[in-house]
Amino acid sequence: MKNKIKNKLKKISSLKILVIIFRSLKNKHNIFQKTSFLISFFKDYIKYTKINNNINFVFNTADLFPRIYDKTSTTPLDPVYYLQNNWCANKIFTNKPNHHFDIGSEAKFIGIISQFTPTTMIDIRPLTTHQEGLTFKYGDILNLPFNDNEIKSLSSLCVIEHIGLGRYGDVLDPYGSEKSINEIIRVLADGADLYISLPVDNIDKIYFNAHRAFTREHIMDLFNGLQLIEEKYIYGNKIENNYDNKKGFGTGLFYFKK
Repeated sequence: MKNKIKNKLKKISSLKILVIIFRSLKNKHNIFQKTSFLISFFKDYIKYTKINNNINFVFNTADLFPRIYDKTSTTPLDPVYYLQNNWCANKIFTNKPNHHFDIGSEAKFIGIISQFTPTTMIDIRPLTTHQEGLTFKYGDILNLPFNDNEIKSLSSLCVIEHIGLGRYGDVLDPYGSEKSINEIIRVLADGADLYISLPVDNIDKIYFNAHRAFTREHIMDLFNGLQLIEEKYIYGNKIENNYDNKKGFGTGLFYFKK
């Protein structure tokens, strides 16, 4: 009965829009949580003031720099990015390319990769920092600045599903994902390694304007012509070997060769 009422409410467009606005504006912590965190901070500050006898450091009230949300019971992380980045890094380190290229993946991940393998990062948003081993190249995934059959090692993690939905200021395009994949395949050299991740679901759908999600069958069609070497799936906080449409939304990890 409860689910029936919930489903009926979801069909009311105006109510759905109000829920979306509320969720978008809602702060992660309510007023009670914020108050609790602040009280804990000042308790620690007063206690530390009383026990502090280390004369090697200046300790002034003017230098207070509270970080009240970091006292957590577990290590905070995004399980999808944590697991997919580790998966991809393992593949790159194992295959040892002379040079690796990446399109739009998490910058922290690419920075680490570049310390072991010379890496070029391609994105429409330039890096504001520089480090040895990492080269930035401005480029749009819909029009990559490379010749046909040029790249031998390429990754693009959690990128393709966003293209054409406007989330990152890109032009709206219902076929953004398909065009991105065609462009990636175009620049891959024969025998190239490709590491891709994107959302999977029990049907193809758009979670506007966050991302699209794909069935495994659709993904195989989109990358038709490439050889699938490995596939893994993240459901919740662990990697599994098989796609399961009964589990609904997840993240697929795919290692292809051209």
